[in-house]
Amino acid sequence: MKNDSLINSGIVFWDTAKEYLHHHLPDVRKSSANTVDAYRDSLNHYIDYLEQQKQCVRKNISFANFSRDYLKSYMDWMLNNKHLAPKTCNLRMTAIRSLMEYASNEHKEFMPSYLSVCSVKGVKAPVGPIEFFEPPQMKALLSAPDTTKKTERRNQMMLILMYDLATRVSELLDLKVNYLHLNSDVPYVTVYGKGRKYRNIPLMGKTRQHLERYLKEFHCPLQADSYLFYAITYGERHRLSADTMEAMLKRYAKKFSSKVEMPPKPHCHMIRKTRAMDLYQNGVPLTHIQQLLGHENLSTTSGFYAFATLETLARSMGKDNENTSVKKWNDKETLAQIYRL
Repeated sequence: MKNDSLINSGIVFWDTAKEYLHHHLPDVRKSSANTVDAYRDSLNHYIDYLEQQKQCVRKNISFANFSRDYLKSYMDWMLNNKHLAPKTCNLRMTAIRSLMEYASNEHKEFMPSYLSVCSVKGVKAPVGPIEFFEPPQMKALLSAPDTTKKTERRNQMMLILMYDLATRVSELLDLKVNYLHLNSDVPYVTVYGKGRKYRNIPLMGKTRQHLERYLKEFHCPLQADSYLFYAITYGERHRLSADTMEAMLKRYAKKFSSKVEMPPKPHCHMIRKTRAMDLYQNGVPLTHIQQLLGHENLSTTSGFYAFATLETLARSMGKDNENTSVKKWNDKETLAQIYRL
């Protein structure tokens, strides 16, 4: 095939895209299932856009439809017509660029097209304040479940464990009974996280006691490979969905909204951030918080949590005001420390 024939071929596009999603990402790059799903959704979203907004025939879509002009138009449509968040727009563009990079490696004729796509810049996403629950809010959420009901006792256990381990929602719901090591010298839980990586997180004493009671009620007899948290439909146990847990949290936040002022849009990831913030404010080193959260780079952890909250700042300023001691400006060692490069 000539260059133009390859770029305009619907068969080449669909074959390359399927190979990229079904083999290259999971088997070569070892991307997690969540990453593959996110990239698939992003690419399908662009294909839907081409069909609905550009009147492209779906089966005839080709890499010719991945030009710089098409993608600039797509970015403008996402931002100004659909009013999508900058992070969402950037994720979808990242998936498209990644596919084009793969296609250019498979077909060298596509390299100019790939470089052209790379020239479409992402959107600057505003960095807002970190969302987390204040102590009264977190206390209210943990006490919200009606523990006279069995499913509510399960829900409370999920909230307690999610806070103690600072897990992502998907990590919590993927836990299985054999991931718990309650009889070790230091009780811990093995978490299967992003990038197909495992990490071990120690359990606090009270959380261990809660888990032991939970296992007696919900997992007797024990089945090592069963999901720790589950629902029963038509007599069959199955894994809970993230949407179910998000709806549960919103329901509990609404329950206490008249007594405790809750964030306007509470979500489960805030529990993870709350735990990290609590540890940070209590003086736990960032390297330890990094290990707990499963961040590959320390910069990711420090970028999220290494800042002074209003409470921390006020406390530090108060201590400074209380310090009435005379500073030894004439001390040679003090001067040596000040005047250093």
